Amino acid sequence: METKAYFPGPTRVRENVRQARSLETMNPDMDPQFYEMYSKLGKDIGRIIGTENQVFILSGEGILGLEAACASLTEPGDRVLVLDNGIFGEGFADFVTIYGGTPEVLKFDRLREIDTSVLQEFLDKDHDFKYATLVHCDTPSGVLNPVDEICPLLKKYGILSVVDAVASSGGEPVDVDKNRIDICLGASQKSFSAPVGLTFASVSEAAFRSMEARKAPIASYYMNLLSFKDSIANQWFPYSMPSSDILGLRQAVDNILEEGIGELQKRHRNIAGAVRNAFRDYGLKLHLNSGYSNTVTVVEMPEGIDTVELLLRLKNERGLLLSGSIGYLKNKVVRMGHMGENANTEELIFVLEAMDSVLEGMGYIRTSNLKDLFLKYLG
Repeated sequence: METKAYFPGPTRVRENVRQARSLETMNPDMDPQFYEMYSKLGKDIGRIIGTENQVFILSGEGILGLEAACASLTEPGDRVLVLDNGIFGEGFADFVTIYGGTPEVLKFDRLREIDTSVLQEFLDKDHDFKYATLVHCDTPSGVLNPVDEICPLLKKYGILSVVDAVASSGGEPVDVDKNRIDICLGASQKSFSAPVGLTFASVSEAAFRSMEARKAPIASYYMNLLSFKDSIANQWFPYSMPSSDILGLRQAVDNILEEGIGELQKRHRNIAGAVRNAFRDYGLKLHLNSGYSNTVTVVEMPEGIDTVELLLRLKNERGLLLSGSIGYLKNKVVRMGHMGENANTEELIFVLEAMDSVLEGMGYIRTSNLKDLFLKYLG
């Protein structure tokens, strides 16, 4: 039986993206055409995430960008504010510690978005931080944090911001420049619907000035964002770029621009809203109380339904791979990714019909079916 995966990334890859990766490539070290293509791709990604800052494509999965930001900014003894309302939020503290910084973890309610008033109250008392880290969409819980409130507030206190937008960029508005985000990090395998393997990073002039003003050298070669600053102008990269992967991302970005950035985000918004409302009417509880992302929905199973058994039966009986979660949510919730190429009606009908069938087989008493509820709300 063929299996289909609806994880919150990696997402399905369109055929024209796969074909683009098979093309004969330019020499990424020597060919001026490659630098021209790379530069234009960075600018087009900038259009999608709303920035005129330089955008660099790095060879490595999205975690590379998170660590690279911390490696490039952190000096021994630096105090760094880590905003934590989810698993990936708290994970930034590890990167800060690795590079000699001192993380101050500010914890928030994990069932909702970060409360900016709580952050404001904290910063009024203590704002001696070089930079702050936060996650836009925390995929283990599906929470979406208000970067439009948080990052301007941090800037008011002179604090640089590092934003993990890996699971949000493309499917959600990020608006880097409008929201005054200093380093914004994304990846190829989520809403951009290219294969795993590339990180992109937009870096503000303020962030570069902070890196240049360091007393201690950046304690990494591969994760040194400063080494990319003049790479286009000088036509020199610190390491050879993965040209085939970048050609695939080039095509994936073209797909987004052809659809239209606004239309892409509207598609995510409409599908996510219909999925959430369908689950509510069906009788399943959304994990969060508020702060729902349009790229991933997380639901709790009713009493008597074992999450591990549900996921196993979905795979074996219906050929569907859905995801549980990690950390404190392991074996407690089911996550459905509806981002990028996976955010389409036909595929979600398959997912919802499979869940309906397996839940009924496990003894869940329902008064309606997920497919009809989804289509009702989709309009």
